[in-house]
Amino acid sequence: MKILHTADWHLGQLFHEYDRSWEHQQFLDWLTQTIGDKQIDVLLISGDVFDLSNPSAATVRMFYTFLNKATKANPGLQVLITAGNHDSPSRLESPLPLLESTNIHIVGMVEKNPDGSIHYDKMIFPLKSSNGDVKAWCLAVPFLRMGDYPVIPDCDNPYAEGVRELYNQVFTHALAYKQPGQAIIAMGHLHTQKAEVTDMDKSERMIMGGVECIAASAFPSDLQYVALGHIHKAQRIGGKEHIRYCGSPLPMSFSEYNYKHQVIVFDLENERIGHLSTVEVPVSVPLLRVPTVHSKLAEVLELLDQLSTASESGQAVAPYLEVRVLADGPEPALRHKIESVLEGKNVKLAKIDLRYAEANISEVAAEPIKPDRLHEMKPLDVFTRVYQSRYNAPVPEDILQLFNQITQEADQAH
Repeated sequence: MKILHTADWHLGQLFHEYDRSWEHQQFLDWLTQTIGDKQIDVLLISGDVFDLSNPSAATVRMFYTFLNKATKANPGLQVLITAGNHDSPSRLESPLPLLESTNIHIVGMVEKNPDGSIHYDKMIFPLKSSNGDVKAWCLAVPFLRMGDYPVIPDCDNPYAEGVRELYNQVFTHALAYKQPGQAIIAMGHLHTQKAEVTDMDKSERMIMGGVECIAASAFPSDLQYVALGHIHKAQRIGGKEHIRYCGSPLPMSFSEYNYKHQVIVFDLENERIGHLSTVEVPVSVPLLRVPTVHSKLAEVLELLDQLSTASESGQAVAPYLEVRVLADGPEPALRHKIESVLEGKNVKLAKIDLRYAEANISEVAAEPIKPDRLHEMKPLDVFTRVYQSRYNAPVPEDILQLFNQITQEADQAH
């Protein structure tokens, strides 16, 4: 039995305000083709199908169209989809009545029994071969919100211990179904300890003191594979080959410049995992950095001017461009200067990364302003401190004169 693991599609996402519908469609078409080429039996999508909890109708249609095409092109394909933190659990599950007679299964939320206990069996699904024999069982666990996991009394970390207990319980329930020769695998959408994160991952949510980070040991040791989502960089966790983030199929930020995106394919045979490999996802819209290191504006503008126009480049797709500028202080009309040079160039200006050169600022000036001391400071002192902390440079004389002029006019108005 061949299984493909993917996650974190973020359908409907804007990349620095640029629509990515075409990119996502390229990925979905490639995935449909890859499922056929690799003779995949099971497709696992471990959360964050959509970028927003309320995706547009066009984005939802894109997803449903993919499911229709993929299952028609690959008869017998089983698809298991779990919700991520970006997905609306109820919205993701809304087509379930239409999917009851299909091999597509969606778990958006943790269902409860009438007494309030967790209905673990609702997260357990058989994985069948082409002849209908059950080859394995999958624990399809969605992103866990407060109230979804068991309450563990008198513990230091209720979230981590609750998640551990949920996986142990759903695994124990799966053992009641398991027969000799059948493996058990799991899905999850969470943050694990020591996971390498990208800029986008850092902005997802703050991990306060690591309390929302789950150890690799939280997953039962007899699981043959753990298909994770949530972190956008593909990686193994805890040194375990079988506990993996597959990463996002599209770059989510410029920190993924030159990073190869992938899906994971593996075999299950006689209760064991084998032939685990990665398949690189083709880049439909590349990322471009000019220059590769932050440089002075004059040098940057010269390099941008050397970029090819659409007719010269021969590229049908314009790359997303990040411009990296090193400045000693504020750069008036910076965006206008860059956009003027880029007019007609075969690029999409996505980001201007402005960095300020280090300067010798006194320790007093570098200290943050304490709110309770603010009333003791003159407006000029506050302005100087804020300026220096932001730009790593003394306030230029002409700006000081302008500030003094403004404060004088304000005083006269009173």
